[in-house]
Amino acid sequence: MRIIGGKYRHRLISFPDDMAHTRPTKDRIREAVFSALGDINGFQVLDLYAGSGSMGIEAISRGAKHAIFVDISSLAIKTIKDNISNLNIDSSDYEIIKNNDLAAIESFKQRNLKFDLVVLDPPYEQGEYEKIVELLVDSNLLNENAIIVMETNRAITLENIDYQKNKEYHYGEITIYICWR
Repeated sequence: MRIIGGKYRHRLISFPDDMAHTRPTKDRIREAVFSALGDINGFQVLDLYAGSGSMGIEAISRGAKHAIFVDISSLAIKTIKDNISNLNIDSSDYEIIKNNDLAAIESFKQRNLKFDLVVLDPPYEQGEYEKIVELLVDSNLLNENAIIVMETNRAITLENIDYQKNKEYHYGEITIYICWR
């Protein structure tokens, strides 16, 4: 696996050897997502269910100001730390949190954090996308023009969420949803 664009372009990163809980986002899918997003310079990024950290690292490589990586797996956290260390990413550019999604969101709410880009890529069978998006909105964690990217293997309805523009991209069994506020 490699970083597709930006400062760390072509650099290799590893992913946790735990296919039961971690499914890395393929290079071509990451490339398509970041092409669709356009300029993310200065963004505050949340990579929830980070796995290898590839989406957050790609965001940093492309100019995001700061990324927070969250995963419950110790193996994923170790992999993210190794990838960041191997790339020599400045410690002010990221934060790594070992926690579950709900506890992490509560902690962000208490810290009054706001994000410009949120990546949701949970294990498919555990993904409660609608619930997490609602919680992010209700907790006031999204900046005015925040973007949410979701990777899933099933249809997602966001009819209760006030997002003006949704795009779907299909890659075999995988669907990527990009939602703009």
